[in-house]
Amino acid sequence: MSKVCTITGSRPTRGSVIHRRGMAKKKGGVGRHVTKNVSRLFVPNLHEHRIWVPELKKFVRVRVTARGLKTINKNGAYKSLKKAGAI
Repeated sequence: MSKVCTITGSRPTRGSVIHRRGMAKKKGGVGRHVTKNVSRLFVPNLHEHRIWVPELKKFVRVRVTARGLKTINKNGAYKSLKKAGAI
């Protein structure tokens, strides 16, 4: 299943994690040293929801992020889904 929000269109983005070793200087150590960079994915906060659309008199099943849910609450289900091309 794709990890893409139907409302906002947000999808996983690539980034990296910096691995470090050693103790921080302010904790009494000699400092933190970078050992390697490891690639990772930042995935959106997706939820599977059934949203009632009063204009259509039916539920619409969407895969939406938390931000997309806030957009639906603010603008209304029909208007948001229509603009996104979900209905």
